[in-house]
Amino acid sequence: MGKATGPIYVVPYRRRRENKTNYQRRLALIKSEASRFVVRSSNKSIIVQLVSFDAVGDMTQVSVNSREIEAKGWLSQANTPTAYLSGILAAKKALAKGIKTANLDIGMASASKGRILFAAAIGAKAAGLDINIDEKLVSADRINGSHISAYAKKLESDDKALYEKLFSRYSKKKIDVKNLPAVFDKTREALMSG
Repeated sequence: MGKATGPIYVVPYRRRRENKTNYQRRLALIKSEASRFVVRSSNKSIIVQLVSFDAVGDMTQVSVNSREIEAKGWLSQANTPTAYLSGILAAKKALAKGIKTANLDIGMASASKGRILFAAAIGAKAAGLDINIDEKLVSADRINGSHISAYAKKLESDDKALYEKLFSRYSKKKIDVKNLPAVFDKTREALMSG
C-alpha cells in the first residue's frame, strides 16, 4: 500500500484519524450557536451534558450523571430507560437555567449504535427542551424497559443462577426487574413533577 504524498496532501487531524471527531459536523453545530446535547455512557452510568462553544474551549452548561436519578427509585445502568430518564433530568436543569433549545451532537456514533443517545434526546424533548429528534427512533417498549422485564422473566424460568447474577444490583436496591415498566413510570412522573 502506497503512502499518500504530494503537494496537495493534507494529514487529517489526530482526532479525525482516530475516528473520534467529525470536524465538518462539529463546525455546523458550532455555527448554529445553540447548545450541543451530548450523551456518553460507561459500563454503569450515562452522562448527559449541554455544552456551548467558547473560544477558549467548550463550556459545560448542564451536566447530569444517571446516578442522580437513583434517589427517585431507579437503578443507574447503561441502558435505554436510564438514558431517557437522564435526558428528562438534563432538560429540567437546562430549562431552569434558561436554556430552551439544543442541537443533538451524535459525535461519531452511527444510527445503529445510537439508541442510548437517541433515548436521552427523546427524554429531553418530552421534558420540554426544544431538540430536533424523531421519537420513532427508539420504540416505546425499549424506553420503558419492557424488553428488560421480558428477558428477566424468561431468564428466571430458564436459568435461575444466571438471573440472580445478572440482576443482583436490582435485587440489592429492592427494584422488581420483572415489573420494570411500572418502576419506570413512577420514576418518570417523579422527575417530570420535580
